[in-house]
Amino acid sequence: MELIKIIEKFDIDSTVTSCSTFGSGHINSTYLIVTKSGKRYTLQSLNTNVFKKPEQVMSNICKVTEFLKTKNHNSRSTMNPIHTKDGGVYCIIDNKFWRMYDFIEDSLCLELPENEDDFHECALAFGTFQKHLNDFPVDELYETIPEFHNTPLRYNTFIKAVEENLSNRASLVLKEIEFVKSRKSFCSILYDYNKQGKLPFRVTHNDTKSNNVLLDAKTRKALCVIDLDTIMPGFSVTDFGDAIRFGASTAAEDEKDLNKVKLNLKLYEAYAKGFIKGCGGLLAEDEIMLLPEGAKMMTLECGIRFLTDYLNGDTYFKTSYPEHNLDR
Repeated sequence: MELIKIIEKFDIDSTVTSCSTFGSGHINSTYLIVTKSGKRYTLQSLNTNVFKKPEQVMSNICKVTEFLKTKNHNSRSTMNPIHTKDGGVYCIIDNKFWRMYDFIEDSLCLELPENEDDFHECALAFGTFQKHLNDFPVDELYETIPEFHNTPLRYNTFIKAVEENLSNRASLVLKEIEFVKSRKSFCSILYDYNKQGKLPFRVTHNDTKSNNVLLDAKTRKALCVIDLDTIMPGFSVTDFGDAIRFGASTAAEDEKDLNKVKLNLKLYEAYAKGFIKGCGGLLAEDEIMLLPEGAKMMTLECGIRFLTDYLNGDTYFKTSYPEHNLDR
């Protein structure tokens, strides 16, 4: 009943016939809405513990999606926020922040690429996404999560979590803590290149997992980049690197048997070719040379973030069991 009241705030085409949980995101709660006419929508509750200023998130999304609609747009190539009946793009009910999108039909979302062609298409999507936003006025974007991929800062936050030990778990992960500490100097490499003028800030997606790209269900060609909450200034190489971290692994992100976890170099090569092609000449030579460093950096940074959350008592990422963040 609560969800029906929320759905009624949005300007959709007919009566709702069903509402069910949807997707596998770590941060937000998502539902698939089906109406009597057969049209479908996604309803989402934004996690305001992560996104402290959700109205800024929606401002970014609306500006970027409207801009992208001017670049080779069709109805399935860009996310489309649904307006509320009072003309807004979100509603707040019982201190929860809700938004809705058109559901992109005949699409396929892969948790992990099933082959090199799939991964190449994901790379093309994210590369093209960055190319299309190259002339977007970056100063109009809010920083929805300040210093999101600032790895040196993530390292400092991790050290604070170790010292505070809020969950009393530090003694259980001494080896993992030492692993991170031994890589302190590496954490600063990308920012060092930025200071030297060799790695510019660009408009970036900042969460480039393969499950944030929709493929056409029939052709398996790239359709649309989704989950735009973290669009803000960033490095091209970290967009590349996070995709490699997630998609070129031979196992799931939370696989417990580390013998199954390796880097698939064929997938890496397929993604690199697709990303560079999608960027369409946008990347400078230094950026291309730093792509491998981006892959290593994002693997380390995300590991640091999971370990930090484990030490803090699992307050950021959704978890299914007590050791989930540690396994990740």
